[in-house]
Amino acid sequence: MDNNHDTKTGQIIILNGAPRSGKSSIVDAIQASFDGPWMNLGVDAYVRHITPQRYRPGIGLRPGGERPDLEGLIPTLYSALYASIAAHCRLGLNVVAEFGHHDAYSKPLGILANCARQLAGLPVLFVGVRCPIETIMQRRLSEGAERLNDYIGVSADASIPAPILAWQAQVHQPGIYDLEVDTSIKSAQACAEEIRQLVDRGVPHPTAFERLAAGS
Repeated sequence: MDNNHDTKTGQIIILNGAPRSGKSSIVDAIQASFDGPWMNLGVDAYVRHITPQRYRPGIGLRPGGERPDLEGLIPTLYSALYASIAAHCRLGLNVVAEFGHHDAYSKPLGILANCARQLAGLPVLFVGVRCPIETIMQRRLSEGAERLNDYIGVSADASIPAPILAWQAQVHQPGIYDLEVDTSIKSAQACAEEIRQLVDRGVPHPTAFERLAAGS
């Protein structure tokens, strides 16, 4: 895996999973240890640093229907971000991007399939980042004050909020991946190493994104 800025194309790694499933930690591990420049073009960076405050949660729109006024904008935001991922890759830059894809609110738009088509012909590894809801809730409850207003509030003596349950149920549909990792049993570094090994071996064809683009 020796991509650099003067190669024809870079490598793309798309991480998909629920919030707090550990995607950001895997991104950090990839950027710290993989050869060549790995650009983080995921949903967190897009929402926090690019999307205007009044249009958030924007591309990270929750599956609980909290912002129906933004739903019509979501396909355009996804399209713009995936077009940027493709452009970086074609210029020889490696890209790692984290998402919490869920199409339940967007049918029949099929956002994930459209995103896959935008990366047609490019080397894409689609990784499902799994984590049990119990572990996700533990992580939420242990967060510091800086993240208390980052998403819906949780409490140890209350039931799990419906949007969190909905995202957990929907994010891995249809569940077509090149690789799946579980951050409740492996560290971010171990997950990144598993991803590295698959990239080095080469992803078998058709890849997950090729199947998604074709409607498999």
